[in-house]
Amino acid sequence: MSKQELVVLGQDDQSDTCCPGLLTAPLDDVQAAELAKMFKALGDPVRLRLLSMIASRAGGEVCVCDLTPAFDLSQPTISHHLKLLRQAGLIDCERRGTWVYYRVLPGTLDRLSAFLATTQKAEKTP
Repeated sequence: MSKQELVVLGQDDQSDTCCPGLLTAPLDDVQAAELAKMFKALGDPVRLRLLSMIASRAGGEVCVCDLTPAFDLSQPTISHHLKLLRQAGLIDCERRGTWVYYRVLPGTLDRLSAFLATTQKAEKTP
């Protein structure tokens, strides 16, 4: 098993400048690579459903024991998909005894939606 260091987007003071929207400025190579990891992870229907289940859970976190029965997949396969979501910087987890609890990283979904937004904040009307 490799010990790669995971860089989580938006964990520094420059989180607003991390990913400009599509209409504001072109992405540089680094920004494109960071966003590509996230979108690639979301390109699988199982991972997209997992992220949705985690993000929509009351309390903001969900036990892996509640995720696995929702799929017709083995537990190791679900764990693999969750690992890819973690490596992409979309979710984080915490082990509590036997179980692992997953949560969406704060601001991650907002950054993705801000990048995809086609209207700028200044153009919005009340």
